[in-house]
Amino acid sequence: MSLSATSPAFGSFYPSRSHRAMPRFTMAVRSRELTATPILTKLQKDCATPLPLLRHVADAMASDMRAGLSADGGSDLKMILSYVDSLPSGNEKGLFYALDLGGTNFRVLRVQLGGKEERVIATEFEQVSIPQDFMFGTSEKLFDFIASGLAKFAQNEGGKFHLPSGRIREIGFTFSFPVKQTSIDSGILIKWTKGFAVSGTAGRDVVACLNEAMERQGLDMRVSALVNDSVGTLAGARYWDDDVMVAVILGTGTNACYVERLAAIPKLQGQMSSTGETIINTEWGAFSNGLPLTVYDREMDNASINPGEQIFEKTISGMYLGEIVRRVLLKMAEDSDLFGASVPAKLAAPHVLRTPDICAMQQDNSDDLQAVGSILYNVAGVESNLRARSIVVEVCDTIVQRGGRLAGAGIVGILQKMEEDSKGLIFGKRTVVAMDGGLYENYPQYREYLQGAVTDLLGTDISNNVIIEHSKDGSGIGAALLAASNSKYEHDY
Repeated sequence: MSLSATSPAFGSFYPSRSHRAMPRFTMAVRSRELTATPILTKLQKDCATPLPLLRHVADAMASDMRAGLSADGGSDLKMILSYVDSLPSGNEKGLFYALDLGGTNFRVLRVQLGGKEERVIATEFEQVSIPQDFMFGTSEKLFDFIASGLAKFAQNEGGKFHLPSGRIREIGFTFSFPVKQTSIDSGILIKWTKGFAVSGTAGRDVVACLNEAMERQGLDMRVSALVNDSVGTLAGARYWDDDVMVAVILGTGTNACYVERLAAIPKLQGQMSSTGETIINTEWGAFSNGLPLTVYDREMDNASINPGEQIFEKTISGMYLGEIVRRVLLKMAEDSDLFGASVPAKLAAPHVLRTPDICAMQQDNSDDLQAVGSILYNVAGVESNLRARSIVVEVCDTIVQRGGRLAGAGIVGILQKMEEDSKGLIFGKRTVVAMDGGLYENYPQYREYLQGAVTDLLGTDISNNVIIEHSKDGSGIGAALLAASNSKYEHDY
């Protein structure tokens, strides 16, 4: 698999599709008919997430977290220090910007803060698609494109947005790729993920890359906080709710962060913060312990640009769920009569079936599953009858159920680790997990499976204290808030 032009963002959930172009077919007519049922049955068995398996995943997540906190390289989880030692208080005032780069789009945002009384006075944002050649080009080319979009956005500042004279604009930079953070406003890129393969950036400070690009654009702006999307989401949600302790992103990719005590981080011996706490970026997409994987997952991983890496992400996130379903359907088309005697050529194209497509199919409640049939035809060139459509929906549900329940187990693993270390301070009170990302926001079955796994693992009484709450666009405003709380200018409190 190559995550290339066929791998769009998970942001636009119900894209318009061109209608009924005649599909091209390949493969000779078969001499016998075979049913797809055995393939479906094996898939359901291999993807099953019974409670003992979920418990193992949650326990392994907690164990890997501890190992990653003990030493760099101690586990698959990098457990990266964010250098966010104090979260926004509500006292912040002024105009601040945010740039959110985490997938095949980037978003720019500005916010006018009014302190405790007025809080968020006004916000504006724009979203820009990143052309595929920038995702595979040079570092300078990518950051120049981003800085150009940011400069155009800043030119339209006005109305309720006011920058005091004598100040340069400050921006929070949400960079949702693995970074070795070195301070609140600097970090070295470890590697690109989510289908990016930009040359000349690995090992460099991404803040310096952006600052240099803004200078080339003549943009008078500086980065005052570097965060990833999960840290930004936690900060944005905590601004409104003091009980937020964890943030999870489930979109094109996935990640999670949480509030940790410095005393519980052996690899940071001697480091101090004013609060005794910090936010840890788990980079949980790299988790791999005990996951129920199928031949389709392994084939997809082997064909990816990062084989053997980001296995949890490849099992639960929006970039991959549709592709796993496609691979199952292709196997069914090749080995059974599910779609008739021939295999449509389009179905063999990697990433032709996207997660928004499988979501749309699962929302079809009609008697004849007409929407399912239309999507299969328009997207994959597949002619289908009602029996075939019903099986396709079952395949979608099997893959999505596994993804949602494993994500729920990951969340419980984080909470479990925090509970064991704090001796009862997590499960005994209201604890909020802030969620963001297009997959979580737009896929109701995925949300239900995630919540169901959390309830199954914690039991009804404890799970009633764990509030899993959507924090829409939290990472963007969170980055702006962290830019404010780390401003080089004095706040007029």
